[in-house]
Amino acid sequence: MDEKQKKSVQYWLESSEDDWKVANHLFEKGDYSYSLFFGHLTIEKILKAIYVSKHRETPPYTHMLVYLAERVSLKMTEEQLELLETVTDFNIEARYPDEKFSFKKKCTRDFTQNYLSKIKEMRECLLQQIQS
Repeated sequence: MDEKQKKSVQYWLESSEDDWKVANHLFEKGDYSYSLFFGHLTIEKILKAIYVSKHRETPPYTHMLVYLAERVSLKMTEEQLELLETVTDFNIEARYPDEKFSFKKKCTRDFTQNYLSKIKEMRECLLQQIQS
């Protein structure tokens, strides 16, 4: 990997780390739907770092986590793929709420804490992929 690609991987990883901190800060402040939105960004950016490290090119311009995972040929369980689908929905639902704000209402403390825990596990799993 050349220096430009190393810098790109580092950019995605540092940006992901910043987003993870924001996700946790938002959770602490009770802004649960946006906490999950930043959880999505955390995973997306790690997948893009993996993409750059494997393909040595700019990652696709997409927020679809399953698509990114498939593009980097990660072996994932059905449960992990379902989590990526759900977390992708957090991106869309937080950014484009319906007229009843149903996603925001669904994002209770317990709901958000549960998914942040799952995102944390996925984050740790993906970070091991980039380091191996």
